[in-house]
Amino acid sequence: MDISEIYMKAQAFSKRLQELKSSVSDTIEWYPYPILENFNHISAILTGPYRELLDFSYGKPIMDIGAADGDLGFFLENLGYEVHIMDHIQANYNGLRGVRKLRELLNSNVTIYDIDLDTQFEMPIDHYGLIFFLGTLYHLQNPFYILRSLSKAADYCILSTRVAQVTTDRQTRLSNLPVAYLVSPYETNNDPTNYWIFSDLGLRRLVDRSGWDICSYGTVGEKVDSDPSSANRDERAFCLLRSRNMKAD
Repeated sequence: MDISEIYMKAQAFSKRLQELKSSVSDTIEWYPYPILENFNHISAILTGPYRELLDFSYGKPIMDIGAADGDLGFFLENLGYEVHIMDHIQANYNGLRGVRKLRELLNSNVTIYDIDLDTQFEMPIDHYGLIFFLGTLYHLQNPFYILRSLSKAADYCILSTRVAQVTTDRQTRLSNLPVAYLVSPYETNNDPTNYWIFSDLGLRRLVDRSGWDICSYGTVGEKVDSDPSSANRDERAFCLLRSRNMKAD
């Protein structure tokens, strides 16, 4: 299935989820951002055989890390895939109440793992075909550890994270340096769970050093002078990664 068709199906499934969420909106504060819209950005970066994205799960379980209310995981299950969700009750927007409620409402078999990624965690199983790791990396204290751990547990990964071309004061260009900017506790979105905002080259080097090859890469949002903290200068990198530790069946 081409990624463009996946996106169209995701839009339809998103409407179904919104109806379910509205039916219990008085009891749960739902994650406010449209997770399934990420397939539009993913579609923009994928070319050639990689556009058949879900084929690269090779019939193995798919993991969604940092899943918010689980929209993406439930959508993939609806397409017929075995899906695991990994998030942490203390970091999740509504303490995992949303994902657990949707699992109940959908009569879903998705497996939910409450795991703190800021610890020396272990993956729930040894081998995933595909991992979705969207909008979570810059919320973690040790991005190198998690990417290296994922490269040992998955064949492919769709990663997205915030990147920056200049410092917030515009005095230093980051674009061509393999670096990350450590934000202060309330510098970005007034959210102390934000940590490392990589430069483009910094993210690419991190990916390489942690055991991945880049299959497809692109950015969305602010294309000129994006910075680590301004709401109107937000740039996000999306990439499909292939592990150099791929396991043979």
